[in-house]
Amino acid sequence: MELTQSFLRAKSPCAGGFRWFVRNVEDGSGYQAALDTLVSAGRVDDACWLLTQFGPTNDVLRVDSLDAEAIVFAGSVEVRGGIDVDTIVQAGRSIRAGGGLRAGRAIVAGADIRVAGSIHSGGTLQAGGDIRADWGIEVRQALVCGGNLRAAWDLICHDKLSLQGNAFIGQDLIVHGLLECGKGLNAGGAIVCADSIRTGQGMLAGAGISGGMHLEAGWGIKSGESIHAHGSIKAGESLFAADEIRAGAGYGVYAGLNVQLESWESSASVRAQRKPDSLMSGCWAGPSVV
Repeated sequence: MELTQSFLRAKSPCAGGFRWFVRNVEDGSGYQAALDTLVSAGRVDDACWLLTQFGPTNDVLRVDSLDAEAIVFAGSVEVRGGIDVDTIVQAGRSIRAGGGLRAGRAIVAGADIRVAGSIHSGGTLQAGGDIRADWGIEVRQALVCGGNLRAAWDLICHDKLSLQGNAFIGQDLIVHGLLECGKGLNAGGAIVCADSIRTGQGMLAGAGISGGMHLEAGWGIKSGESIHAHGSIKAGESLFAADEIRAGAGYGVYAGLNVQLESWESSASVRAQRKPDSLMSGCWAGPSVV
């Protein structure tokens, strides 16, 4: 793709950015060449804007390792080793690394992100498709995933976490903001969230589940320890905790919200070491069988 000044003007760029482009990028330059020129000049945000406006390509960048101030590539980035970027790594399509992936400000992919090590972003982490790390994931700001999310170790997000698919976390899932999951949420350890947790399907944790506000699941919720919330606890089907189930003061515990009354005994059962004080719906089935 060739970028002409008239083509760029049609996208309504800012006046300062357009003037710089006219002076420093040859009219009719290649798309990726223009992105590289912007990044080399320290105009990384302008390069990201340009990629957002003109979209991805089918080009593939293949290198042994990647250590740079920033990288903005319109196609896919495939690195045999690790990726270490001071500010932003953004790809129009996928990002793959045989080692870890670290960026000081943001990691953005139009499609999947797959790494054999850990993912660490000092800012945001965003993918239009799946995100998978064979080790852990830590994100200092928001995490947005358009597909499924997998981490073999812990996942720590210091802001909001939003994903469209399923989440499979090998150890603990810790979120400091709102947690919204379009499908199922599964953690081998604890699920801890400072705000509300909402899942379209089920919620399963090998250890405890704790929410700073409400817990809501379209299907059932199951915990290897306790289920605690500072707000309400709502499950479309059953609730199971090896220890206790406790909602916040003045809030209720609800099971079977998506199940007909005649099916409550089998599909809206509630089990814990003792009956929740504020159980409002569902069928109490007695203490959990450990």
